Amino acid sequence: MKLPSTGELKPYPEMKDSGVEWLGKVPAHWDIRRAKYLLEECDTRSVDGSEELLRVSQYTGVTLRSPTDDGDEPDTRAASLVGYKRVEPDDLVVNIMLAWNGSMGVSQFRGITSPAYCVYRFRANSHPWYFHHLLRSPVYKARIKAVSTGVVESRLRLYTDDLYRLEALVPPLLEQTAIVRFLDHADRRIRRYIRAKQKLIALLEEQKQAIIHQAVTRGIDAAISLKPTGNSWFPEVPDAWDVIPMGRVILRAVDGPHLSPDYLDKGIPFLSARNIKVDRWSLEDVKFISQTDYDTFCQRVKPEMGDVLYTKGGTTGVARAVDLDFPFQVWVHVAVLKLRKDRVLPHYLATVLNTPRCYEQSQLFTRGATNQDLGLGRMKGIVLPLPSLAEQSKIIERVMTVQAQISRGTHAAFRQIELLQEYRTRLIADVVTGKLDVREAAAELPEGDVPGDAEESAEERIIEEEVTV
Repeated sequence: MKLPSTGELKPYPEMKDSGVEWLGKVPAHWDIRRAKYLLEECDTRSVDGSEELLRVSQYTGVTLRSPTDDGDEPDTRAASLVGYKRVEPDDLVVNIMLAWNGSMGVSQFRGITSPAYCVYRFRANSHPWYFHHLLRSPVYKARIKAVSTGVVESRLRLYTDDLYRLEALVPPLLEQTAIVRFLDHADRRIRRYIRAKQKLIALLEEQKQAIIHQAVTRGIDAAISLKPTGNSWFPEVPDAWDVIPMGRVILRAVDGPHLSPDYLDKGIPFLSARNIKVDRWSLEDVKFISQTDYDTFCQRVKPEMGDVLYTKGGTTGVARAVDLDFPFQVWVHVAVLKLRKDRVLPHYLATVLNTPRCYEQSQLFTRGATNQDLGLGRMKGIVLPLPSLAEQSKIIERVMTVQAQISRGTHAAFRQIELLQEYRTRLIADVVTGKLDVREAAAELPEGDVPGDAEESAEERIIEEEVTV
């Protein structure tokens, strides 16, 4: 399969100076008109609030609002939506407070939106979806920000008069239609590639979990003899292994202070559950405390190399062996596990605690509907398979090798997704602003969408082309 290449698309044969500094040269046969000649503001209100509620996003444009969306209208009962603005398919919806960052778009839905938004209908000889792409392109987003009313970014507003003054590039209607057809086709193919990469990432993650599960429940010798354990979580393990509660391999489990200290702009890192991930430390938003608070909290417990951190509040049941080479402290939602070093290695304990069977136990031991907590006493009852220290070392070596191999594959796939998204943004911008001529390419496109089965087959072929570990 092959994506449309900008290298295969030619520029327009004849260009002209647009007379607008920020637009530069444009195709000679394109017009430039103020938006007021293309749009007409609509202000029809809902009489009963029964219509579908729509939301506007800088990322997805206009979509149906789901109950889990974070929006401007938390109350979605019909009675509260009376007086909301009605939206018809092909209307332009603008969040006037966030238009400067791209929160606008053409709707494919009939519904209602916030009365604080503006709704516009396109006049004749305008293809709404061409202007959808145009207004959301980087050059137009920058211009919309420039013409918005306000001084500081957080206070910018795109009022109707501001939008009406905006210079719009207007190709002939047939060419607008060709541009939309080409971009729709290209977008479907790009999305297909992205879905394939996302499926590949999921498959690699499944493969990693399967290998880790095999290693911590069977070891690295596939032919090893197994024994029944009588335990429902780990019914069979190698003959020389035990299945025991976690409390028998740790000296103690201590959580962080049960208070919120004074936070500083810099100082000693103060980790909460959100900073601890299965495969990494997430320290971008870590908080900081003073040396005095650090010293005080260390009287309760001092996290250090050789410990395992285990999340017990908020997001519970995530473990990570401490490999940080700087002093830090933890909040109440994190337990510091001090290990019996003659029984268990920190990386082995963290790895086995993160397996589905141990994680499920942690969730069963978690209490509380609102403020969930995996109690220090309850977590000690989580059962786990325990080989010898020598076998643990071999297992961790195998697991770390597999994790490194699969991480390379997933990182490559994530990077490819980023490049595809960047390519899509650049392609759309170049086409709608007249940098690339897609008339011939649009005329050669097959009629209709790609059938669902064909899309799935194409995605499978993309995945099969990838190198797996």
